[in-house]
Amino acid sequence: MKTQEIENPQVKDTWEYKDRNYYLLNGRQPLTYTLPSKHSRQYPLVWFDKEVGYERELRYATNQKSIFVDEQKGNVTLQHIVFHKGHLSIPKTKRNLQEFLQHHPHNNVIFAEHDAQVVAIDIVDNLELELVAMNTAYDMDIDQAEAILRVEVGSSVTNLSSKELKRDILLFAKRQPKLFLNLAQDENITLRNFGIRAAEANIIKLAEDQRTFKWGSNGRKLMSVPFDENPFSALAAWFKTDEGLEVYRSIEKKFL
Repeated sequence: MKTQEIENPQVKDTWEYKDRNYYLLNGRQPLTYTLPSKHSRQYPLVWFDKEVGYERELRYATNQKSIFVDEQKGNVTLQHIVFHKGHLSIPKTKRNLQEFLQHHPHNNVIFAEHDAQVVAIDIVDNLELELVAMNTAYDMDIDQAEAILRVEVGSSVTNLSSKELKRDILLFAKRQPKLFLNLAQDENITLRNFGIRAAEANIIKLAEDQRTFKWGSNGRKLMSVPFDENPFSALAAWFKTDEGLEVYRSIEKKFL
């Protein structure tokens, strides 16, 4: 009795034929950028195929349907893959090149495919983050706003009026919402600013070697700055200790 051979069902081709656009990541827009198109020691181009259980060598050849070297036959015609000013457009008729880029090790590392839906999601996320930052900045008291802006612009913030502080903190929140929110949640920022203001008012003094804080009035030592730490960051942490809290309250009275 003849045994009937059972053929494996063919895998359905789900490839979507469409024009695709690619761009270099991190905002890079050189006049030209050439992407490696064949495997070499300097630029290893391999892709792990789960179906066969090993890495397969990639190569872009314009006269081959497959992007895998082990499936290419005869002479191959190689071609450079060049991004112009950070962009590369590939028509739907060049499926092999699109597939090559999809499997390329540099995909989503050096370059990425433009996805309108992903871009829209990113824009919405950024707008929501900006909105949260702007609302937080609007409701923020002046002292905290000054503390955050001091990190960004330095000691010149001391000369700003309340209106200028409000304006600048809103602009900062709009331009760099993520950084602004991180600073707004840092409880040491306000204490650090408090220490800087005390030093500017000569209530306390930082030694020339940046290692010791003293009272401005009598030179009595308040604290030593740990090695490799920012003096005012160390002072902010010290204000949270029992001894530091007493000094903080004393300085606070001198500001009144």
